[in-house]
Formats: sequence, C-alpha cells, structure tokens
Amino acid sequence: MLMITGATGALGKLATARLAGRDDVVIGSRHPAPGGRRVDFDDPASLDFGGVDTLLVISAGAAEDDVVVTRHEAAISAAEKAGVRHLVYTSLSGDGDHLTYALAHRWTERRLRRSSLDWTILRNGLYAEFLAAIAAPGPDGTIAAPLGDGRLAAVARDDLAEAAVRVATDPSPHAGRTYELVGEQPLGGEELAAALNGSYEPGTLAATREAITSAGQALPFQVPMLLSTYSAIAGGFLDGTAIEDRGALRTLLGRQPRPPIEAYRAALQGS
Repeated sequence: MLMITGATGALGKLATARLAGRDDVVIGSRHPAPGGRRVDFDDPASLDFGGVDTLLVISAGAAEDDVVVTRHEAAISAAEKAGVRHLVYTSLSGDGDHLTYALAHRWTERRLRRSSLDWTILRNGLYAEFLAAIAAPGPDGTIAAPLGDGRLAAVARDDLAEAAVRVATDPSPHAGRTYELVGEQPLGGEELAAALNGSYEPGTLAATREAITSAGQALPFQVPMLLSTYSAIAGGFLDGTAIEDRGALRTLLGRQPRPPIEAYRAALQGS
C-alpha cells in the first residue's frame, strides 16, 4: 500500500488527484476524507503507518525550522517502527542552500540516509506558481520584484506532482537516489514582463521587506523566507546552472516538462 501525507497542500492535492480511485492508495491528513487516515505530524500518536509499504511525504515546511524538524523526525521514526519499506520525500533543490528554509530539508535528508528505510529524495525546484505570487505585475503591468538580473529555474507544480507519483508507485528502481528536479528554462524579470507585455523595474530588498511587513499577511518567520528567495534569485544561485543533471525531471516524466512561463501565466490568471 502507498500512503501520501501532506495531501492537503497544493503539491499534495495534485499528487492525490493523480491517484484517485486506486484501492492501493490511502491519503493521510489532519482532517481525512472518508477512507483516509488521520495523520497529524504535530501529534505523533496519530502517525499510524501500519500496512504501508511506501510512504510519500510531502514536506511539512510551512513553519519554523525546529517545528519542521520535529514533524519530520516523528514521521520517519513512525515509518521505521511500522515497517514501512520505502519513503519518498519532497525536498528542496540542491542550489537552494542559501535559502533560509533549506536547513530543515537538509536535516531530513540526512535523517533519511541514516534510517532503516529505503528512501528516495526528490529535490524540487521552486514552483513557477510561487514565482507568480512573488513576482506578479502591479496594476500598471510593471513587475517590481527585486530579482535583479537573476533567473529562477522554476518548475510547473503539476510536473513535480507527476514525478512524485511516478516514483512513489514504483519506488524500487529509485532506492537511494536523489533527483534534482529543476526547470530547464530559467526565468527572470525581463522574461516574465515580456510574457505579459509589461515592464520590469526591479525594486530593492528593503522596499520589498517594508511592503511585505506593512501588508501584515506574512507570519514573522515567512518574511526572511521571502527575502532570502528574492536575494538568492538576484544573486544567480537559483538559475539551475549549479545543478549537474538538469534533465532529471524530463527523465522521470518521460517527456519534456511544461514550460514554466505557461504555469506562471496560468497562476496569474487563476487557472
């Protein structure tokens, strides 16, 4: 049996949809639908992985590092105790170590490598849909995100979901493998603006920090997460050039990945 945890997040929902109707798949979430199991990483007693052969763990990364590490430790320990054979984990691309949210991912990878489980690590690049959120045009069509001259090797989220499902439903060939799943067509402010017939006038990190803080919609730990993302893109650390095999996603999919600019535009349009 395959279990997916973290199924309520955007990536998890896409992966779950691809497995709908299969009687050998169970969905684990805090508020399970009929037929699912309650799985709450903040409640270790709920982590019942009995009968599960393969566990697909969608990262529980939307929290402070110590919270995420505690959640992932609980999940891995419960998987070991239950006799799960293989754990597939969605991590962060290897060129993302400058990001403030990288630590919990790298800790989890290290914990998996010393576990009793077979494992596969899917190092996901940042979503093109996320780029739409942090580099959306203003009312006048100007993109003012502080991306500098940098580019992001963004990936369509649905491609990452498909890759995760392909690995999790046939995990044996992928045991002990770490895949770098970044885009092959990096996007910068100029490319984004051109796709929208707009303009790109990058702002500063200070002005962006002030705008994020003033909006009052980001939690305190999210502010440095967002600023480190802008800074890493502007510094040229996330354009994919540091990744040795930039074709790993294409290999897992068995086809050309979706152009990230299409996912960016679709996200802006709400489709």
